[in-house]
This record gives sequence, C-alpha cells and structure tokens, in this order.
Amino acid sequence: MPQGLVPQRTAPRSDAVRDDAFSRMLYERHGTVLFSFAVQLCGGDQHRAEDVVQETAVRAWQHQGILDPANDRVRTWLFTVAHRIVIDHHRARQARPKEIGDEESDEPSVPDPADRVVTLRAVLEAMTELTEQQREVLIYTYYAGYSVDQTAAMLGVAPGTVKSRAHYAMRALRASLRAQAVMD
Repeated sequence: MPQGLVPQRTAPRSDAVRDDAFSRMLYERHGTVLFSFAVQLCGGDQHRAEDVVQETAVRAWQHQGILDPANDRVRTWLFTVAHRIVIDHHRARQARPKEIGDEESDEPSVPDPADRVVTLRAVLEAMTELTEQQREVLIYTYYAGYSVDQTAAMLGVAPGTVKSRAHYAMRALRASLRAQAVMD
C-alpha cells in the first residue's frame, strides 16, 4: 500500500471527534495548497475552486480510513481527486444543452426587419420637419457619405456652415424621434 494511504490506527473515539480531527488536520496541512491548485485548474475562478476543494475534502473524508492527513503524500491523492472533479464538471457542462445566459453567442444577432422599417419611417417623417438646407446637409453627409468639404463644395457654402446645419439638423431629428418614442 503506498505511503500516505495507510489505515489510521488510533485509540477508539467517537466518530464525530475522529471526523472533526481528520477534517481539521486535512485543511491545516493541505487546504491552502489545494485551494491554490484548484484556482489554477479553474482558470482563476475562486468560487469554483472553493467548490472543488470542498468536494475533494468530502471525498477525502469518505476515505479517511485509508488516508493519513498528517502524511504529505496524501497531497498527491488530493490533487488527483481535485483534477478529476474539474474534468468531470467540464464534461458535464459540455454534455448538457446550452442554457440561456451561459455564454454569449459568437454570431451577431440579426435585427428584426420590422424594427428597421419602423425606424426608417420615423426618420423620414422627422426629416420633413427640417429646413431644406438642413435636409440637404444630412442627405449629403450621412446618406451619400460625402465629407464636410465635399458637401460644402456641392452646396456652395463654407464648411463651417455645413457643420452648423448638420449639428442643428441632428438635434432637431433627435428631439422629433424622442417625441415619437423611437429613441431613448
């Protein structure tokens, strides 16, 4: 029988006292090192590591007849059990269907086409409330994709005028869309 896994020969005591002494000695001698090992196995997740240590301690307690917590060789047994527990948990998560909120999907979510139609309609309606100059600036800069300088050249105005009209047009659009409850 490997060292560290020898039956304990102690004076007969009540089971509760023996169980308490076993658990205390196990945690005192191996708890900190086992927890550090479990944190590494769990990728830094301390809460999962605590669960792994606790489950490892329960299994050690179940085998206290063959384990001697005073012997440092029992640490190898504890590490092996902790490693197997982490592997079992990982396999269990892989085997069950993915639950809502487990992890975000790598695929981008597809917006509802109906929302786009409603928003487009609301924007077009709000654009009718703008002045002709503001509407022109927004069409050139936002919809056609022209730069401020290109828009200024097309409209025959200064770039500063284009910026000013775009600013006030966007402000008016936001106010109109908020009033229509399209924007927050």
